[in-house]
Amino acid sequence: MTKNKRLVYIALLAAQAVVIGLLERAIPFPFAFAPGAKLGLSNIITCISLYTLSFKDTFIIVAIRLVLATLLGGTISTFLYSASGAIISLLGMFLVKQLGPKRISIIGVSTTGGILHNVGQLLVASFLAKSWNVMLYLPVLSFIGILSGIAVGIAANYLLKNVKTLQVFFLAKENREH
Repeated sequence: MTKNKRLVYIALLAAQAVVIGLLERAIPFPFAFAPGAKLGLSNIITCISLYTLSFKDTFIIVAIRLVLATLLGGTISTFLYSASGAIISLLGMFLVKQLGPKRISIIGVSTTGGILHNVGQLLVASFLAKSWNVMLYLPVLSFIGILSGIAVGIAANYLLKNVKTLQVFFLAKENREH
């Protein structure tokens, strides 16, 4: 893939992640029993990026999404929570993906991300509250993280298998890795 194509692809994925994140913010809160929980639909783009680009490029997409989403309607505290969750989630997803497609699917990678995102956010909340009691909320958020991770993984898997443009990048990355 040429450098220009790669940059355009990164920009498109980052823009899609921002738009999906903003749209998700506009959706009424689906988990009334778990304040702060959300579906994490922009992680569809993170999963696609992990499977079609390098870790560095995926990190760039996540960073762009975090900064732009904050500038378009976030606060410093939402940035702290989102950034901690996104970075821990991305690292975990990348490491789990390294197990290989015979051991874990994109759905498993996404589910790992869903759980770790909540861990990252609760670590920041614990730090800010100066209390580890916040971590008692982890089982509830983990359950939601598992459900949303499965949904996001299914969507990302569908897109990778059925969108021709993504298939080109996916197959190109597979060929580079073998």
